[in-house]
Amino acid sequence: MSDGGRPPSILILGGGTAGWMAANLFQHRWGTLGTRVALVESSEIGIIGVGEGSTPQLKAFFDTIGISEQEWMPRCNATYKAGIRFIDWSDRPGFDRYFHPFLTTADAHTANKFFYNTRARRTGRDVWAHPDRFFLNTALARKRLAPLAPADAAFQASYGYHFDAVLLGRYLKEVATGRGVEHVDAKIASVELGENGDAIALEAEDGRRFEAEFFVDASGFRALIIEQSLGEPRRSFADNLFNDRAVVAPTPLPDEGPGCCTLATAKSAGWIWHIPLTSRIGNGYVYSSRYIDPDEAAAELRAHLGLANDAEVRHLEMRVGRLERSWVSNCLAIGLAQGFLEPLEATALHIVLTTVDEFIAEVDSQGMEEAARSRFNDATARRYEGIRDYIVCHYRTQLRRDTDYWRDAAAMTELSDSLKGIISAWFSGGELDREVAEQDIGGYYSAVSWHCMLAGYGNFPDASKLRPPGPDIVPVDMDEIDRFIAECAKTFRPHSEALGMLEDAA
Repeated sequence: MSDGGRPPSILILGGGTAGWMAANLFQHRWGTLGTRVALVESSEIGIIGVGEGSTPQLKAFFDTIGISEQEWMPRCNATYKAGIRFIDWSDRPGFDRYFHPFLTTADAHTANKFFYNTRARRTGRDVWAHPDRFFLNTALARKRLAPLAPADAAFQASYGYHFDAVLLGRYLKEVATGRGVEHVDAKIASVELGENGDAIALEAEDGRRFEAEFFVDASGFRALIIEQSLGEPRRSFADNLFNDRAVVAPTPLPDEGPGCCTLATAKSAGWIWHIPLTSRIGNGYVYSSRYIDPDEAAAELRAHLGLANDAEVRHLEMRVGRLERSWVSNCLAIGLAQGFLEPLEATALHIVLTTVDEFIAEVDSQGMEEAARSRFNDATARRYEGIRDYIVCHYRTQLRRDTDYWRDAAAMTELSDSLKGIISAWFSGGELDREVAEQDIGGYYSAVSWHCMLAGYGNFPDASKLRPPGPDIVPVDMDEIDRFIAECAKTFRPHSEALGMLEDAA
């Protein structure tokens, strides 16, 4: 090992977005310190490319490696993403849709009022508690404004992106190789292990052999190094995340151009994503094969999109779960090799970036010792479980009961103690923000996110059972909040205009 415990050589197996993101991060942090970074991939193996949305973590990645939006977004047909609009997940009147926003600095003035009103309504008071009037990014998405404020604006918005995953992988490959990452085109057939159980080399089908001190497994669901060769077991989440398939199809952009939010529309056995790029709309039906077969799912997707019965679609399979440990011996797993949580909250790249960032930080701080691996693996497992719980809560607390799929989701009992605590706090009228803080899970999803989901579905007493607020409830002036949000939104320009400025700069 090099000084400080950094490996002198890192070999990444697998390209795609995950592999090339890792290559860029390792080269940025350790390449200049002497670590040789290489990536081997086969041009014969295609990229799945379904992850076309992100959280704000992707902006932090590009900021870290010094690439501007003007450089990468036009190359990848990217658009801005203010959040996700959930449609038809509830049959409660007035709650058939809600928006899950990324946070802005303006929300500090409204979030506590939202918390207050949701608790008042949970305890039977007739006050406004739908999330959509309380947050700036919700208004920006509704008005088709880019969540991109001038630097001198009073309020700033955080945001993610929509992008073509295949183009992003190609772009990141170009950046990485231009900065010194070695690229090898080879189809790896096997992994050579040493007497101590560590990986020594990757062996290609044509006989070539590639050695390294440390390996990164980005080989997708194949997980050739960490699962097939090192034998790390995988934990399934099938008991409470039913979806294991997807069928996808693109559609043309509408005349008004791309919006700045993802749509997640509930259907009979899952949900359909709608992701706007500058070149097309990406659509996919994420579903459970226990409740609908592929042909039926394809028919439902085509009907939703208004496509002909013979319109071409693509079918995908998903292994929902995670490795027991992500760092085993001298191998780190990322991307689909590490785990997969269905794309409901667009967390795939977020997990990749956080995994690599925290691995680098751990090694820089404590080296490659067993204690560092154990600490890292524990933190990574908690992150997966925390994100899994939030996604499971969508299904457990939604208010559709029209098919067996949705009825079974609402009745599931395989819940973690953490999620049981969240649900109990909400339905007992407790302080949910305090519960999130005491569990120390706000780093996965904030109290705002939990409130938006549970309130957005209409998880309140029946409207006929609500009573007037009374003197013990401090009225929240919703008209004042509307004015405040509208005033904040004036700073932001139309999404189409912001995208046009990127194209002009490029």
